[in-house]
Amino acid sequence: MGTVVVTDEQVRRAVPMAEAVDAVRRAFTDLAAGAFEIPVRTVLGDGAHLAMPVHHRPTGTAIVKTLGLNFDRAPAITGTVVWSDPRRAHTLAADAGTLTTLRTGAASGAATDLLAPPGARRMALIGAGGQAADQVRAVHTVRPLAELTIASRTRERAEALVAALAAEMPGVPMRTAPDPASAAAGADIVACATTAVEPVLRAADLPGRVHVNAVGSFRPAMRELDDDVLASSAVVVDDLGAIMEEAGEVLHALETGAITRADLVELGHALRRGPPAGRCGRTVFKSVGVAVQDWAVARLLADRFL
Repeated sequence: MGTVVVTDEQVRRAVPMAEAVDAVRRAFTDLAAGAFEIPVRTVLGDGAHLAMPVHHRPTGTAIVKTLGLNFDRAPAITGTVVWSDPRRAHTLAADAGTLTTLRTGAASGAATDLLAPPGARRMALIGAGGQAADQVRAVHTVRPLAELTIASRTRERAEALVAALAAEMPGVPMRTAPDPASAAAGADIVACATTAVEPVLRAADLPGRVHVNAVGSFRPAMRELDDDVLASSAVVVDDLGAIMEEAGEVLHALETGAITRADLVELGHALRRGPPAGRCGRTVFKSVGVAVQDWAVARLLADRFL
């Protein structure tokens, strides 16, 4: 008996983004079918520490992820994901930072594949932090990009991300924009991966037909999208229980009456039943992250390393 430790590089080599998207998509449909035992994650220190367990009933497998978050350091996300299977003598442990960015991107990829128009090819990315690159990789996996525009509070970070992604995606024109509104103006797909406490995008900043992935805010006091964006869009969320505890923009829009709880559709149900009808051609996927995503990627790692 023992623990097999998987490094960041091994995670990247073992799990291509396309496989991660497929695995996370299946996990969300399983979640909708009641296949997971998943408590709302434990949040300590005003979000500085998180613990996320989940159990997959059909296989008896489980993971526990622990995270430490500090966006004033690099990397911002540290922690461990531990996979256990009662049929196996070994457990598996992986660094939570790489796995978290990969699975967060994969969820956006699954949502984009469901909600974005088939011809969507122009992407705007708001934010250039640790989550940003995998948001682009995931969208590019399901909607091969013809154009990418990045806006960040720090221009140097946006330029560095353009340089890194350009090496991975030759032939895709990339540029920086001075602000979120300028980046989003001509986009088919927008990804927000920021730590904003005030909205970075308003409805007036967006085209009439657009899909938005909002993955940055994960505390009630954080908001990336204003009420009008949600009110003018069909809103899909990763998990309603987690959203009602943590998603600042959703909680704010509910409090002001811009939307109602009935307006929120969980991704797993949308995958099983079909996407909700858009308002004004707009769709939003709001994610705070749920442990089934980590389980899905950890399962791929267990299949390869155990």
